[in-house]
Amino acid sequence: MNTLVLVEHDNNSVNDATLAVVTAAAKLGDVTALVAGSNCGGAADAAAKIAGVSKVLKADDAAYEHQLAENVAPLAAKIMADYDAFLAPATTNGKNIAPRVAAHLDVMQVSDILSVEGEKTFTRPIYAGNAIATVESSDPKLVITVRGTAFDKAEAEGGSASVEEVTGPGDAGTSSFVGEEIAESDRPELTSANVIVSGGRALKDADTFEEIITPLADKLGAGIGASRAAVDAGYVPNDYQVGQTGKIVAPEVYIAIGISGAIQHLAGMKDSKTIIAINKDEDAPIFQVADIGLVADLYKAVPELTGKL
Repeated sequence: MNTLVLVEHDNNSVNDATLAVVTAAAKLGDVTALVAGSNCGGAADAAAKIAGVSKVLKADDAAYEHQLAENVAPLAAKIMADYDAFLAPATTNGKNIAPRVAAHLDVMQVSDILSVEGEKTFTRPIYAGNAIATVESSDPKLVITVRGTAFDKAEAEGGSASVEEVTGPGDAGTSSFVGEEIAESDRPELTSANVIVSGGRALKDADTFEEIITPLADKLGAGIGASRAAVDAGYVPNDYQVGQTGKIVAPEVYIAIGISGAIQHLAGMKDSKTIIAINKDEDAPIFQVADIGLVADLYKAVPELTGKL
């Protein structure tokens, strides 16, 4: 089976989310990477070095500079004439492009896969991750999004794939890039952080969240996350949100502070290697998935923990 992997990039380098998709694609067959961008030679060269990639297709056009889904999807659909499966990371960008590719190909999408069980058989979470479905596609071509935390990342170095130029339909004229505001931080990005400290609604307000969570995260060199309730209350920006409608994470250590453990939050973090929960409610659902639980007042326990590190 020939697979086509959508590469997420900034026109210079490849995002980590792509590496897990390459691992998933390699379980299906030969891997070709698609780099669509503008002046994206750096990203194409980086993709060519990924272990397991046999070929890179570079579509260098101003229409693909910001990887608008309305422009990239027709390009991918055109290239799919020579491929059996299209795989994209289950990120905001991947979830935007993949369904459009599926529509162009008139096939059903298989979303958020956790494993490859056969040539057309996969597992994926349903009911907010409380059940795992095994699904088999009967479509002639596959369109798949991959949950990055479920697969090991391919090595970013060691490959020596060839790079070929391709062209596509260009600008579809149905959307335009207006602007972006990128939050910059010295902290590790949530989806790639080894340690995450998350806070919930129990932290009362933005100032309290900053006062309690940030010092602990600083000591641990951790990323900072939050429950949907904390984000909705305005304590932190929504790019901090962990959960079914936020980011799916699987760090080595996940520390949940003042988080009750609503089902949508658990769906985003229960694959963490070690889960530590601090909550004064001993019946909080978070303790059902926690490896280590501390029933205590977070306003006393967390500063004490921070002080001892």
